[in-house]
Amino acid sequence: MQQQSDLQSTIKEDLPLFIRACFGLPTERTPIWLMRQAGRYMAEYRAIRAKADFWEVCHTPDLATEVTMQPINAFGLDASIIFSDLLIPLPHMGFEVKFIGGVGPVITDPIKDPKDVEKLKPNSMREALSCVGQAAKQIVAELPKSTPLIGFAGAPFTLASYLIEGGSSKQFMKTKAFLHQHPKEAKVLFDRLTDASIELLNLQIDSGCRAVQIFDSWAGALDPEDYKIWGLPYTQRIVESVRRPNVPVIVFAKGTGCYFDVVTQSAADVYGFDWTLSYTKARELAPDVTLQGNLDPGRLLAPWSELKPAVDRILDQAGDGTGHVFNLGHGIYQHTPVEHVKQLIDYVQGESHRWRR
Repeated sequence: MQQQSDLQSTIKEDLPLFIRACFGLPTERTPIWLMRQAGRYMAEYRAIRAKADFWEVCHTPDLATEVTMQPINAFGLDASIIFSDLLIPLPHMGFEVKFIGGVGPVITDPIKDPKDVEKLKPNSMREALSCVGQAAKQIVAELPKSTPLIGFAGAPFTLASYLIEGGSSKQFMKTKAFLHQHPKEAKVLFDRLTDASIELLNLQIDSGCRAVQIFDSWAGALDPEDYKIWGLPYTQRIVESVRRPNVPVIVFAKGTGCYFDVVTQSAADVYGFDWTLSYTKARELAPDVTLQGNLDPGRLLAPWSELKPAVDRILDQAGDGTGHVFNLGHGIYQHTPVEHVKQLIDYVQGESHRWRR
């Protein structure tokens, strides 16, 4: 596994379970955390959102801390992830972002032609997003010592797709057209977004995050050759720029199962993948890294009698569990029953040690 030999010679039991798993070190059981583990499925979160809008929560350290701690206090997960949003750098770079109920994020004045790229102004994320750094410090102070905080940022393709499409998309045709018709300007756009993500991730690490994740949520819209141009090189650059001793870097490029072997060329420590790729196949394509995933979040809508076999199947495929972090293949759905989330976490934490035998 990445960095494994160096780690084994310097650190052992004092690393949290999740960090050890990220580096492929032996673990007594499989660690678990869940993407979007703080969110609308929890009554505690909805109570906060009744008083503050989403953007306000993201920019207010006290509120971000409270929301981040909710699933940790409720379930005792093995890692926490800071409450924020992939798009948080964009308003500080010249593009207003609004969150509209039933629609999602909307860019009020999106990129429509090449000259619009110049509206994306470089800005110091360390200064502009000091609230994120402050939230990370407060969260770390509240977390148990055994529960590391994960910071995150978006990969440039995913961020660019919002800027060009004006929001979410199913086909990403405006984005693809821009990449193919204006590659020179697209490179400027991607370089600036990459710089912003690097700075944001380093801010979070400096503020106490012990791992970081790069989300390329819409990477699966790219074909393998385009990913080699507009995905992989920028992810590689981010990974190289945030590498620190004992701070694992996770890459999650959703929907890329058909070229997962390309995604894993970015030299990260951990690779997340979704439910369209089995753990067995992912391990064949990436034998020497830690894998994170990959339960379909839709499974959490089912009763335990249906959910348990799906969980067991992933644990079976992971063998003795070395180099595996249990997670979903995407975020928790809004209407997921809280008791189902608790059942999943309790089971993985309480029973996964049996696969070590």
